[in-house]
Amino acid sequence: AAAAAAASAAAPAQPADLSAYFSSALAISNCPSGLSPEDRFKLVSSVAEECIEAEELARLLENKANPICYDGFEPSGRMHIAQGVQKAINVNKLTKAGCTFVFWVADWFAQLNNKMDGDLEKIRTVGRYFIEVWKACGMDMSNVKFLWASDEINARPDEYWMRVMDIARRNNLKRIMRCCTIMGRKENDDLSAAQILYPCMQCSDIYFLKADICQLGMDQRKVNMLAREYSAEVKLAKPIILSHHMMPGLKEGQEKMSKSDPNSAIFMEDSADEVKSKIKKSYCPEKVIKGNPCIEYIRYMIIPKLGAFAVHRTPENGGDKVYTTPEEVEADFESGALHPGDLKHCLANALNTILEPVRRHFAEDPAARELLELVRKYRVTK
Repeated sequence: AAAAAAASAAAPAQPADLSAYFSSALAISNCPSGLSPEDRFKLVSSVAEECIEAEELARLLENKANPICYDGFEPSGRMHIAQGVQKAINVNKLTKAGCTFVFWVADWFAQLNNKMDGDLEKIRTVGRYFIEVWKACGMDMSNVKFLWASDEINARPDEYWMRVMDIARRNNLKRIMRCCTIMGRKENDDLSAAQILYPCMQCSDIYFLKADICQLGMDQRKVNMLAREYSAEVKLAKPIILSHHMMPGLKEGQEKMSKSDPNSAIFMEDSADEVKSKIKKSYCPEKVIKGNPCIEYIRYMIIPKLGAFAVHRTPENGGDKVYTTPEEVEADFESGALHPGDLKHCLANALNTILEPVRRHFAEDPAARELLELVRKYRVTK
């Protein structure tokens, strides 16, 4: 968390006058979004806790109608709400701004990282389940592509592996091991040789997919920075990094959600009662904003997805109130005008509103239901 905070603090300040970043006041005439470069910049940069670099992003959006954004994911168990809802919110913003979003279904990477005990058939089943969740939770699929790593690499092996080898050749082992946190590992863990290979492959993905923008979480920052260093060395265009905020677990002190701890996160097909139970037991100290997962859920998912956070109370407890900004919620909570009990009750209701279409999809679609039943049987491995 300290590293993420330091990285965020070091992020370049957003320019007060965006027009200074654009050489022309005219929007790109062939931009499908119909937005001006300034409006595209605001929309695209809004997904990021950290943007590297803002000026490069502005130039890209001025000069390219359809930038390619990418995120890679290991199919590794049930999908939690940050992977589902937060990702869908960000993807919809980017595609609205005219970007094409490429999901790199990292099946080989999951195998390298020993997810699902390295069983590739199970990993691919989980990948198909992930896609079903995103379809059901409101992601606009019109400018979204899902590419399976194993299929794409096998189709163009020379291009891919030559880049992997060049990245490996130009970096020492210590630099590569600094990137092992992208796999949820620590530098002093007993890593397999496969896990040493992983960062070189992930770095290569960016060039293989011809990505202009890396739109991954803050936890992937180190390998994205490795790509920028490599680009400078070999004189290629540096990828722009838009790192989104990492959602904390529901328990006190949990910096991120964990699939191995079912009570640390809301999962996309949790029942209404499971959601209510998890939120009821979640860490939400009275008048405390910092480190409060319930407050973060409202800021990063509820208000962006629903447009507001509605609190329903009896008149003697303050009456009903609708909040349209996270700052309003936080001000009332910090002052004591909004009690944790009321916040939790209404947060659970809002989450269930968001998740209901996903539950319905898995209940009514036979193929989706079969995928979910299989995934629930799989043992989650770290």
